[in-house]
Amino acid sequence: MELRVDGKNLELLVNGRKIISHSTKNPFIFVGKGEATFDMYRGNYDIKDYVIERVALTEFEILEENKVKFFRGEEFLNVSFEEKEGRTYINFLEASDELNRYWFRICADKEEKVYGCGEQMTYFNLRGKNFPLWTSEPGVGRNKKTYTTWQADVKDRAGGDYYTTYYPQPTFVSTKKYYLHMETTAYADFDFRNEKFHELQVWHKPEFIMIETGESYLEIIEKLTGYFGRQPKLPEWVYNGVLLGIQGGTDLVIEKMENAIKAGVEVAGLWCQDWEGINITSFGKRLWWDWKWSPETYPGLDKKIWELKERGIRFLGYANPFFIENDTYYKEAEAKGYLAKDQNGNDYKVDFGEFDCGIVDLTNPEAFEWYKEKMKKELIEFGLDGWMADFGEYLPSDAVLKNGNGELMHNAWPALWAKVNYEAVKETGNLEKIVYFMRAGYTGNQKYCTLMWAGDQCVDWCIEDGLASVVVGALSVGMTGNALTHSDIGGYTTLHGLKRSKELFMRWAEMGAFTPFMRTHEGNRPADNHQFDTDMETLKHLARMTKIYKHIVPYTKALVAEASEKGIPVQRPIFMHYENDKEAYDIRYQYLYGKDLLVAPVYNKGEEIKDVYLPEDTWVHVWTGKEYRGGHHQIEVPIGYPAVFYRKDSEYKALFEGLKSI
Repeated sequence: MELRVDGKNLELLVNGRKIISHSTKNPFIFVGKGEATFDMYRGNYDIKDYVIERVALTEFEILEENKVKFFRGEEFLNVSFEEKEGRTYINFLEASDELNRYWFRICADKEEKVYGCGEQMTYFNLRGKNFPLWTSEPGVGRNKKTYTTWQADVKDRAGGDYYTTYYPQPTFVSTKKYYLHMETTAYADFDFRNEKFHELQVWHKPEFIMIETGESYLEIIEKLTGYFGRQPKLPEWVYNGVLLGIQGGTDLVIEKMENAIKAGVEVAGLWCQDWEGINITSFGKRLWWDWKWSPETYPGLDKKIWELKERGIRFLGYANPFFIENDTYYKEAEAKGYLAKDQNGNDYKVDFGEFDCGIVDLTNPEAFEWYKEKMKKELIEFGLDGWMADFGEYLPSDAVLKNGNGELMHNAWPALWAKVNYEAVKETGNLEKIVYFMRAGYTGNQKYCTLMWAGDQCVDWCIEDGLASVVVGALSVGMTGNALTHSDIGGYTTLHGLKRSKELFMRWAEMGAFTPFMRTHEGNRPADNHQFDTDMETLKHLARMTKIYKHIVPYTKALVAEASEKGIPVQRPIFMHYENDKEAYDIRYQYLYGKDLLVAPVYNKGEEIKDVYLPEDTWVHVWTGKEYRGGHHQIEVPIGYPAVFYRKDSEYKALFEGLKSI
């Protein structure tokens, strides 16, 4: 770190990279006051801000070595600069009273690109846009120009936009070879539109901004995850095949599983989210939120689950941090005072669409422990080998919690929810034996969440909220330190006339074979959607994809081990291994599966010829064995044969050659 002071100018350089360039004309810090309104409707937020005052802190004064007072008139913010464990910290200390808006300008240049900010589903390179960072439902369609999004907005206030995400995080990676993290849980907005600076806005004084550099992106991600933590390895049983997402009760799911196995599908387990019972609403088939086995819906499951284990087939369920009003655990939490309160001191009841739920106050240590023990008893002791840990993004901003207000805890909630799950699994000795997957996230998820999942994509081909968005999300969340992720094969959201087609399901399954975790989903309206067993052709196609997935397990396991040890994402941007390839930095719908496989999923309806970009190397098409060099190529992609290539020099060459015969 080098702090240069020359008259009225101040610069901060970190390993030769200019991070701050302050002058009277171009200040580093702006401060102000604002009044925000948060309007939540079923997890979708309408946030408005009225800025009362914005002041540029044009002057500065050296208070002591590496401690500086930035000020203008009565307004000031004291800042210290320090190096600690190889990282550079800009610590924010005393400030004028009543400030609640802060803007920090970080040096940029025209050619620079940035990635990360959690899981961004539309844009991978974030330059040219601003990204509000607030965990929420991402919306349906996520494109204000589409009919689907328009309907979702009009009917449910749920259309979303390019920046809405379950998983925001105030962290980004720059092509100037550093990552930057702001330590805060407040609402933030990182603006990357200016050619000369990035402006980082936050609605509460952050603790610090931290920068760490690296000589390569692999090194940067290893350092980044060294700070945030890393996901543990996946359980061994995951590699046995697909997790079939089925609902409907014991007999039905077993029958469907047996038919799938008979058709040749490699089955690792059953994921039955309705294991705790069904709640039918106008949205579709939903769940009974009390998080314990429903003997009525799944009779005999307490014995069947252990019989399935003997056959090597695992059973997974579902849970979230809410309890439905007036059922067993809601009443117990209510009696113990473990539910979050509203502004009037009453238990906060959240509308989830025709039913209300209470929120377990996870900031209350006793409530945290209470819920953790429930998870140990009802999920783990019962025999579940995993579950979807859903709904981390719904904490109302006006909730009153044991440790304060909901506005500052809203973004922190997903990591707190992940921590409950993590401790329940770890304390029962089941880390790397049980897997739970989450869509919501924030700073801290990296070490507490065993597996990310991309959330509730539409069951269609739209770029912003369909199959393609899953690729962008995987790359983005990987640059934020989450190495393991996957998606619902076929998508989920079946609303406003959307219905999953056979082609979409098959294309999604093809991509799923080249991810670390294969799992199907029926969607919220199963009867409207094409399912894995709707016809024999689909079933046979899935069977082949599961065999492809199993065939490359030795390679996948090596990638997952590397992810656990170094944090390197299993699905990677091309530039991570081809740093000198300028075009690679703008590719968002292809990915490297590890270093040696390049995957270009088919994400357009009816696509038979795909334009594929290969970085300079010798690549071998896995289905034909034909060799290609770098550049754009037109590749035939009939159903069942997505565009996948391996590096000719790969140590796994023999393994990949075997794919042709599957």
